[in-house]
Amino acid sequence: MINFNQLRNFYQVAKNLNFTVAANKLYITQPAVSVQIKLFEDYCKLKLFKRKGRKIYLTDEGETLYNYARKIFEYEREIESAIEDMRELKRGILRLGTTKTYARYFMPSLISTFHDAYPHIKINLDEGSSLDMANSLLDFGNELVIIVKLEENPDICFIPFSQEEMLVMLSPNHKLAGKKALSIRDLAREPIIMKEKGSGTRKLVSELFAQKDLTPNILMETSNTEFIKQLVQRGDGISFLVKAAVAIELREKKLATVSMEDQKIFLKVSIAYLKDQHLSPSAQAFLNILLKIAPREKAARGIGSLMNKIMSQKKGLNLPLEKSLR
Repeated sequence: MINFNQLRNFYQVAKNLNFTVAANKLYITQPAVSVQIKLFEDYCKLKLFKRKGRKIYLTDEGETLYNYARKIFEYEREIESAIEDMRELKRGILRLGTTKTYARYFMPSLISTFHDAYPHIKINLDEGSSLDMANSLLDFGNELVIIVKLEENPDICFIPFSQEEMLVMLSPNHKLAGKKALSIRDLAREPIIMKEKGSGTRKLVSELFAQKDLTPNILMETSNTEFIKQLVQRGDGISFLVKAAVAIELREKKLATVSMEDQKIFLKVSIAYLKDQHLSPSAQAFLNILLKIAPREKAARGIGSLMNKIMSQKKGLNLPLEKSLR
């Protein structure tokens, strides 16, 4: 097996055709270079240099090996440059995961902000249920996810990020649309178009019914929010959706909502990552941005408020990489 220290000595001597210059480049003495060259020639069983007076020249065999060595150490410089670029966020990959609602209504603004600060980082955005995204951390598919915390997991760190108000969605022509407030018992009699298993919405709604010893009348379950809105608008059933996902339809009166009796329902969203795994520089930089815009008070803050904060603080979001977690 080639000794790369010997190869490096050979490369410097062959490049400069001077033992003294090579020694200076390698920060060692000239005799030490001579010893390494002798060892390398013995390993190769080839003569790599020839002398004429005080000058040295490459043999044909030495010229051939030099051409290979030159490529190796050019790649070494490229590797060193790539390492430095990744440290300084001039290149790299950011693997993110989130729910479909956040992917559509929140992530574009956030990713745009990150891209302004770090334009050379490639971003892979995955989307799915909160359960799917939590599993993507455990499978090393994603480094950071923004999801609802469905259950405790000793391997995952959850940081509270936002609270999204959940609304009961109905057709404007639904018989319950004119009521001032609804109880869970009112809703138990209605067919519900439910989000898929593993979603934070599904878990929250199931808990609301369970608290009253009721079972939701599930007509259909799907992960497609747009499909749910269309079915509700047609009067095929009711549903529970994040406020930000239905803002346009409510404004245009394509959908209606009625408050729940004596309570508002909130979906608690968290930033999540693996506890014992070091975050890549790009993931750490993205986390820094999330921590800067995360509400510090306990009041409910949703996608709309977060986006406003992104816009107002956009110039100050390029945080230093070494910023520590609080």
